Amino acid sequence: MAATPSGSFWYKYLQRWLKTGSLVCVGLDPDLALLPEVVRSCGNPIWEFNRRIIDATSEHVCAYKPNLAFYLSDGARGWEALQLTIDHIPGDIPVILDCKVGDIGSTMEQYVHSFIDDLKVDAITLNPLMGSDVLKPLLQREGSFAFALALTSNPSARDFFIQAGMAETVATWINSFPQQRLGAVVGATQNTELSRMRKLLPGRLFLIPGIGAQGGDLKAVMKHASDTPETPNILINSSRGIIFKDKSPDFATTAATEAKKLKQAVLAEL
Repeated sequence: MAATPSGSFWYKYLQRWLKTGSLVCVGLDPDLALLPEVVRSCGNPIWEFNRRIIDATSEHVCAYKPNLAFYLSDGARGWEALQLTIDHIPGDIPVILDCKVGDIGSTMEQYVHSFIDDLKVDAITLNPLMGSDVLKPLLQREGSFAFALALTSNPSARDFFIQAGMAETVATWINSFPQQRLGAVVGATQNTELSRMRKLLPGRLFLIPGIGAQGGDLKAVMKHASDTPETPNILINSSRGIIFKDKSPDFATTAATEAKKLKQAVLAEL
């Protein structure tokens, strides 16, 4: 395996795992309609909410994952909040921008320039259906990383990923690229498919949404989706179950408690 550049997503992920024992990825999905009252009167409520969440939870997490849609929905103020949020996350914690983009090469170049070069996130999520064009611009940025949609957590994922056999096709495509540059999004709610996905993608890093509000089974995920106790190669994402657990002025303290609980629950299943 090639040497891992320091500062790359893969390096940061491994270092956070070794330093903190955490495999928790906190999804920063700041739905304006769900924000606690205490931040709604702020000039930029999304930024204020995220700042408090990050400050409270950072010691318990392996990564953060802002979802682009929640920032775009607040216009220019939301984009500013996203920039401030990424800048505020400690530099040793990897940041995944959940954008699920996937387009022809010239268009992907613009996405990658915006997200990797300008926003300076460490990784993005992408839709692989247009083939290698979606990944080529990313691979030109040293140390950058992507998670390809391989088996999503939403109920209608069955329409294509399972019934049409797309998961196997995507897995084959993912395996044609270096492990240090491309992982897979594998939904926690797909209990019967987790073991199969791990067999199809040995050694790949899985970003696993669906734990918490979506009802994913952590025990099943840890049993079927992790590699080994030493190198689990997973990130367990929880968004609403952590950041919106409490709507009181103490929301950030509660979020820290929930992040710590999830961290401990994950470790207990390794």
